[in-house]
Amino acid sequence: MSIYSVKGKGWRYDFTLKGIRHTEAWFKTKAEARKAEVERREELERPIIEGETPTDMGFLELVNRRLDHVKAYNSEEHYHTHLYLAKRWIRKWGKLDSGEITENLVQNHIFERNKISAYTANKDLRYLRATFNYGVNKGLIKSNPTAGMEFLPVEKKIKHIPPTEDIDKVIEVADPDTQDYLWTIRETMARVSEVNRLTWDDVNLAEKYVILRTRKKKGGNLTPRKVAMSQKLLAVLSHRYEERDKNKPWVFWHRYWSGKEHRFKEGPYGDRKKIMKSLCKKAGVKYFRFHPLRHAGASIMDGNNVPIGTIQRILGHENRRTTEIYLHSIGEMERDAIAVYEKARQNSHTNPHTGYEE
Repeated sequence: MSIYSVKGKGWRYDFTLKGIRHTEAWFKTKAEARKAEVERREELERPIIEGETPTDMGFLELVNRRLDHVKAYNSEEHYHTHLYLAKRWIRKWGKLDSGEITENLVQNHIFERNKISAYTANKDLRYLRATFNYGVNKGLIKSNPTAGMEFLPVEKKIKHIPPTEDIDKVIEVADPDTQDYLWTIRETMARVSEVNRLTWDDVNLAEKYVILRTRKKKGGNLTPRKVAMSQKLLAVLSHRYEERDKNKPWVFWHRYWSGKEHRFKEGPYGDRKKIMKSLCKKAGVKYFRFHPLRHAGASIMDGNNVPIGTIQRILGHENRRTTEIYLHSIGEMERDAIAVYEKARQNSHTNPHTGYEE
C-alpha cells in the first residue's frame, strides 16, 4: 500500500491496479487513509454482477485517470495546462462523485471564470468536457453534465505578430545560449515542445535538416517530420555541436532543482514562459511569446508566394485550415482586389457625358 502524508494537508493513498492509478486525499490520519484504500481496492476487485449498475466514480479518481491518459498521449504542455485547471476543480468538487456534479454546478463555475475573461471560461469548459467525455467513453460514468452547455461569446482579436526588427532586437539582447534557442525556433518555425525534445540524433548537419517531433496528431503519437536548415540555422547548430557536452543527448538542456526529488537535475527544458517577457522588456518591444515566431515565419513565406501546402508541411499541420490561421500577410491578390474596387467605385461616380466625377 502506498500511503503518505503531505505537510499541512494530510494523508493520501495512491496505488495502481491493473495499470490504472487510484488515489484520494486528504485524510486526517494514516489509519483513515489506509481504511479508505482497503475499501476502494475491495470495490474495484469485486466482480460486477450481470445487470448490476456500476457504482459512480469519484470525481477525483476520474480526473486522475484523465490526467494519466493525457500525460501518456499528449504533449507536456497540454498535460500541465490540464493539471493546472484540474487542481481548481478538485478544490471545489474533489469529494463528490462524478454523478453529483450537475450542469448547474459547472455553469456557476464557468460564470465565475468568466469574470477573468470569456476565453478563460471557455478553456475551462473545453477541458472539463474532455474529462467527462473520457469517463463516458471508457464506461466509467453515465453522463456528461457539460454536454448541453454552450461556449461564451468572445471578442476575437488580430494576433500580435512581431515584425522582423522586433524579433531581431529580442535575439540581440539575449545571452548566447538563448540566442541559439530563439534562432532555432525562428528558422524552423517549430513548436517550443519540439525544440525542447530535439536531440543530436535529430540533427543532420551533412544533409542540412532537422527532425521535429510532435504529439499534436490524432492518437497522440509522436510524429516526426523533416525541416530543411537555413544557412543561419546550419551555422548555429554546427557551432553548438562542436561545443556540446558529449554526455548530453539534447541540443538544448539546463540544470534545475527538482522539488519532487529534492536535488539538482539536468535535462531538456519543459517550458520557458517567463524569459520572453524579460527579453521583450529589455529590448523595448511589445511583448510576444515563442509561438508568434511560427506565425511570423509562415506570414513571410506566404507573402513571398510559398505554396500553402509547403507551409503546412513545415509547420506540421494536418489541416490546411489550421495553416491558414497562421497567414497574417496581405498578399498581392488582396491588394489587387482593393485596387479594382477603388477604380470601379470611382467610375461609378463619373458622369458619362462630361467624364468628370459629380
